[in-house]
Amino acid sequence: MSDVIHFQQSALQFQAYGGQPIERAALCRLITPGESSSMGAGLARFDGCSIEWTVLYDELIVVLEGHFRLRLGERVIEAAPGDVIWVPERTPLAYEGDRACVFYALYPVDWQTRNA
Repeated sequence: MSDVIHFQQSALQFQAYGGQPIERAALCRLITPGESSSMGAGLARFDGCSIEWTVLYDELIVVLEGHFRLRLGERVIEAAPGDVIWVPERTPLAYEGDRACVFYALYPVDWQTRNA
């Protein structure tokens, strides 16, 4: 079993996501296959963008700040801070938001290898 990790806010590093500028969409990967053999986790920011994706894992999203939208075809989930969204594997969607920051957890962490 690996050690407990404390992620201090001052040390978090976000990277541009989904071909968007970092101001529009950014990810901070916290738990990767290097830290866990089962689950992954991180933070994501969305502001005035729409990122289409089909999740290749089960995902749990917790809205931390701003206004987050999950677009599922014609259905749109509008989420505010404190809201939690469960997304099953193989769901086509679009992540959207206005000054939104979300925490996400996913399983399995090695989804890229399993879907290669």
